[in-house]
Amino acid sequence: MPQDAGERRVVVTGPPRRTRRAPAHSRPRTEIAEQTTLGHTYVRSLMRSQLRAALAALAVLALLVAPLPLVFAAVPGARRLQWAVLGFGLYAPLLLLARWYVRRAERNERDFVRLVEDR
Repeated sequence: MPQDAGERRVVVTGPPRRTRRAPAHSRPRTEIAEQTTLGHTYVRSLMRSQLRAALAALAVLALLVAPLPLVFAAVPGARRLQWAVLGFGLYAPLLLLARWYVRRAERNERDFVRLVEDR
């Protein structure tokens, strides 16, 4: 189809429809990678929560194990009781404590990842 001599192509310009603006705040992942003060605060909060969980597990462990010598000294003739407590009685509470600690540490890390990824 031939164009008439009077018709010209018109170029229509305007502002782009999709403009990407810089975010008002930088992402936590960038803050951590660049080791800014805010990024340091994020990492310290994770370390504090992990330390809090570890200290709680250590306190429960100390409460379970520390009084045992006193209990054994109070009952001097019960060698079989001592072996039963040390050999079998401590394993279930220690396994439960270990399971609690691992789940708590993983939850702390999952919360930190959600914070960093803005989800």
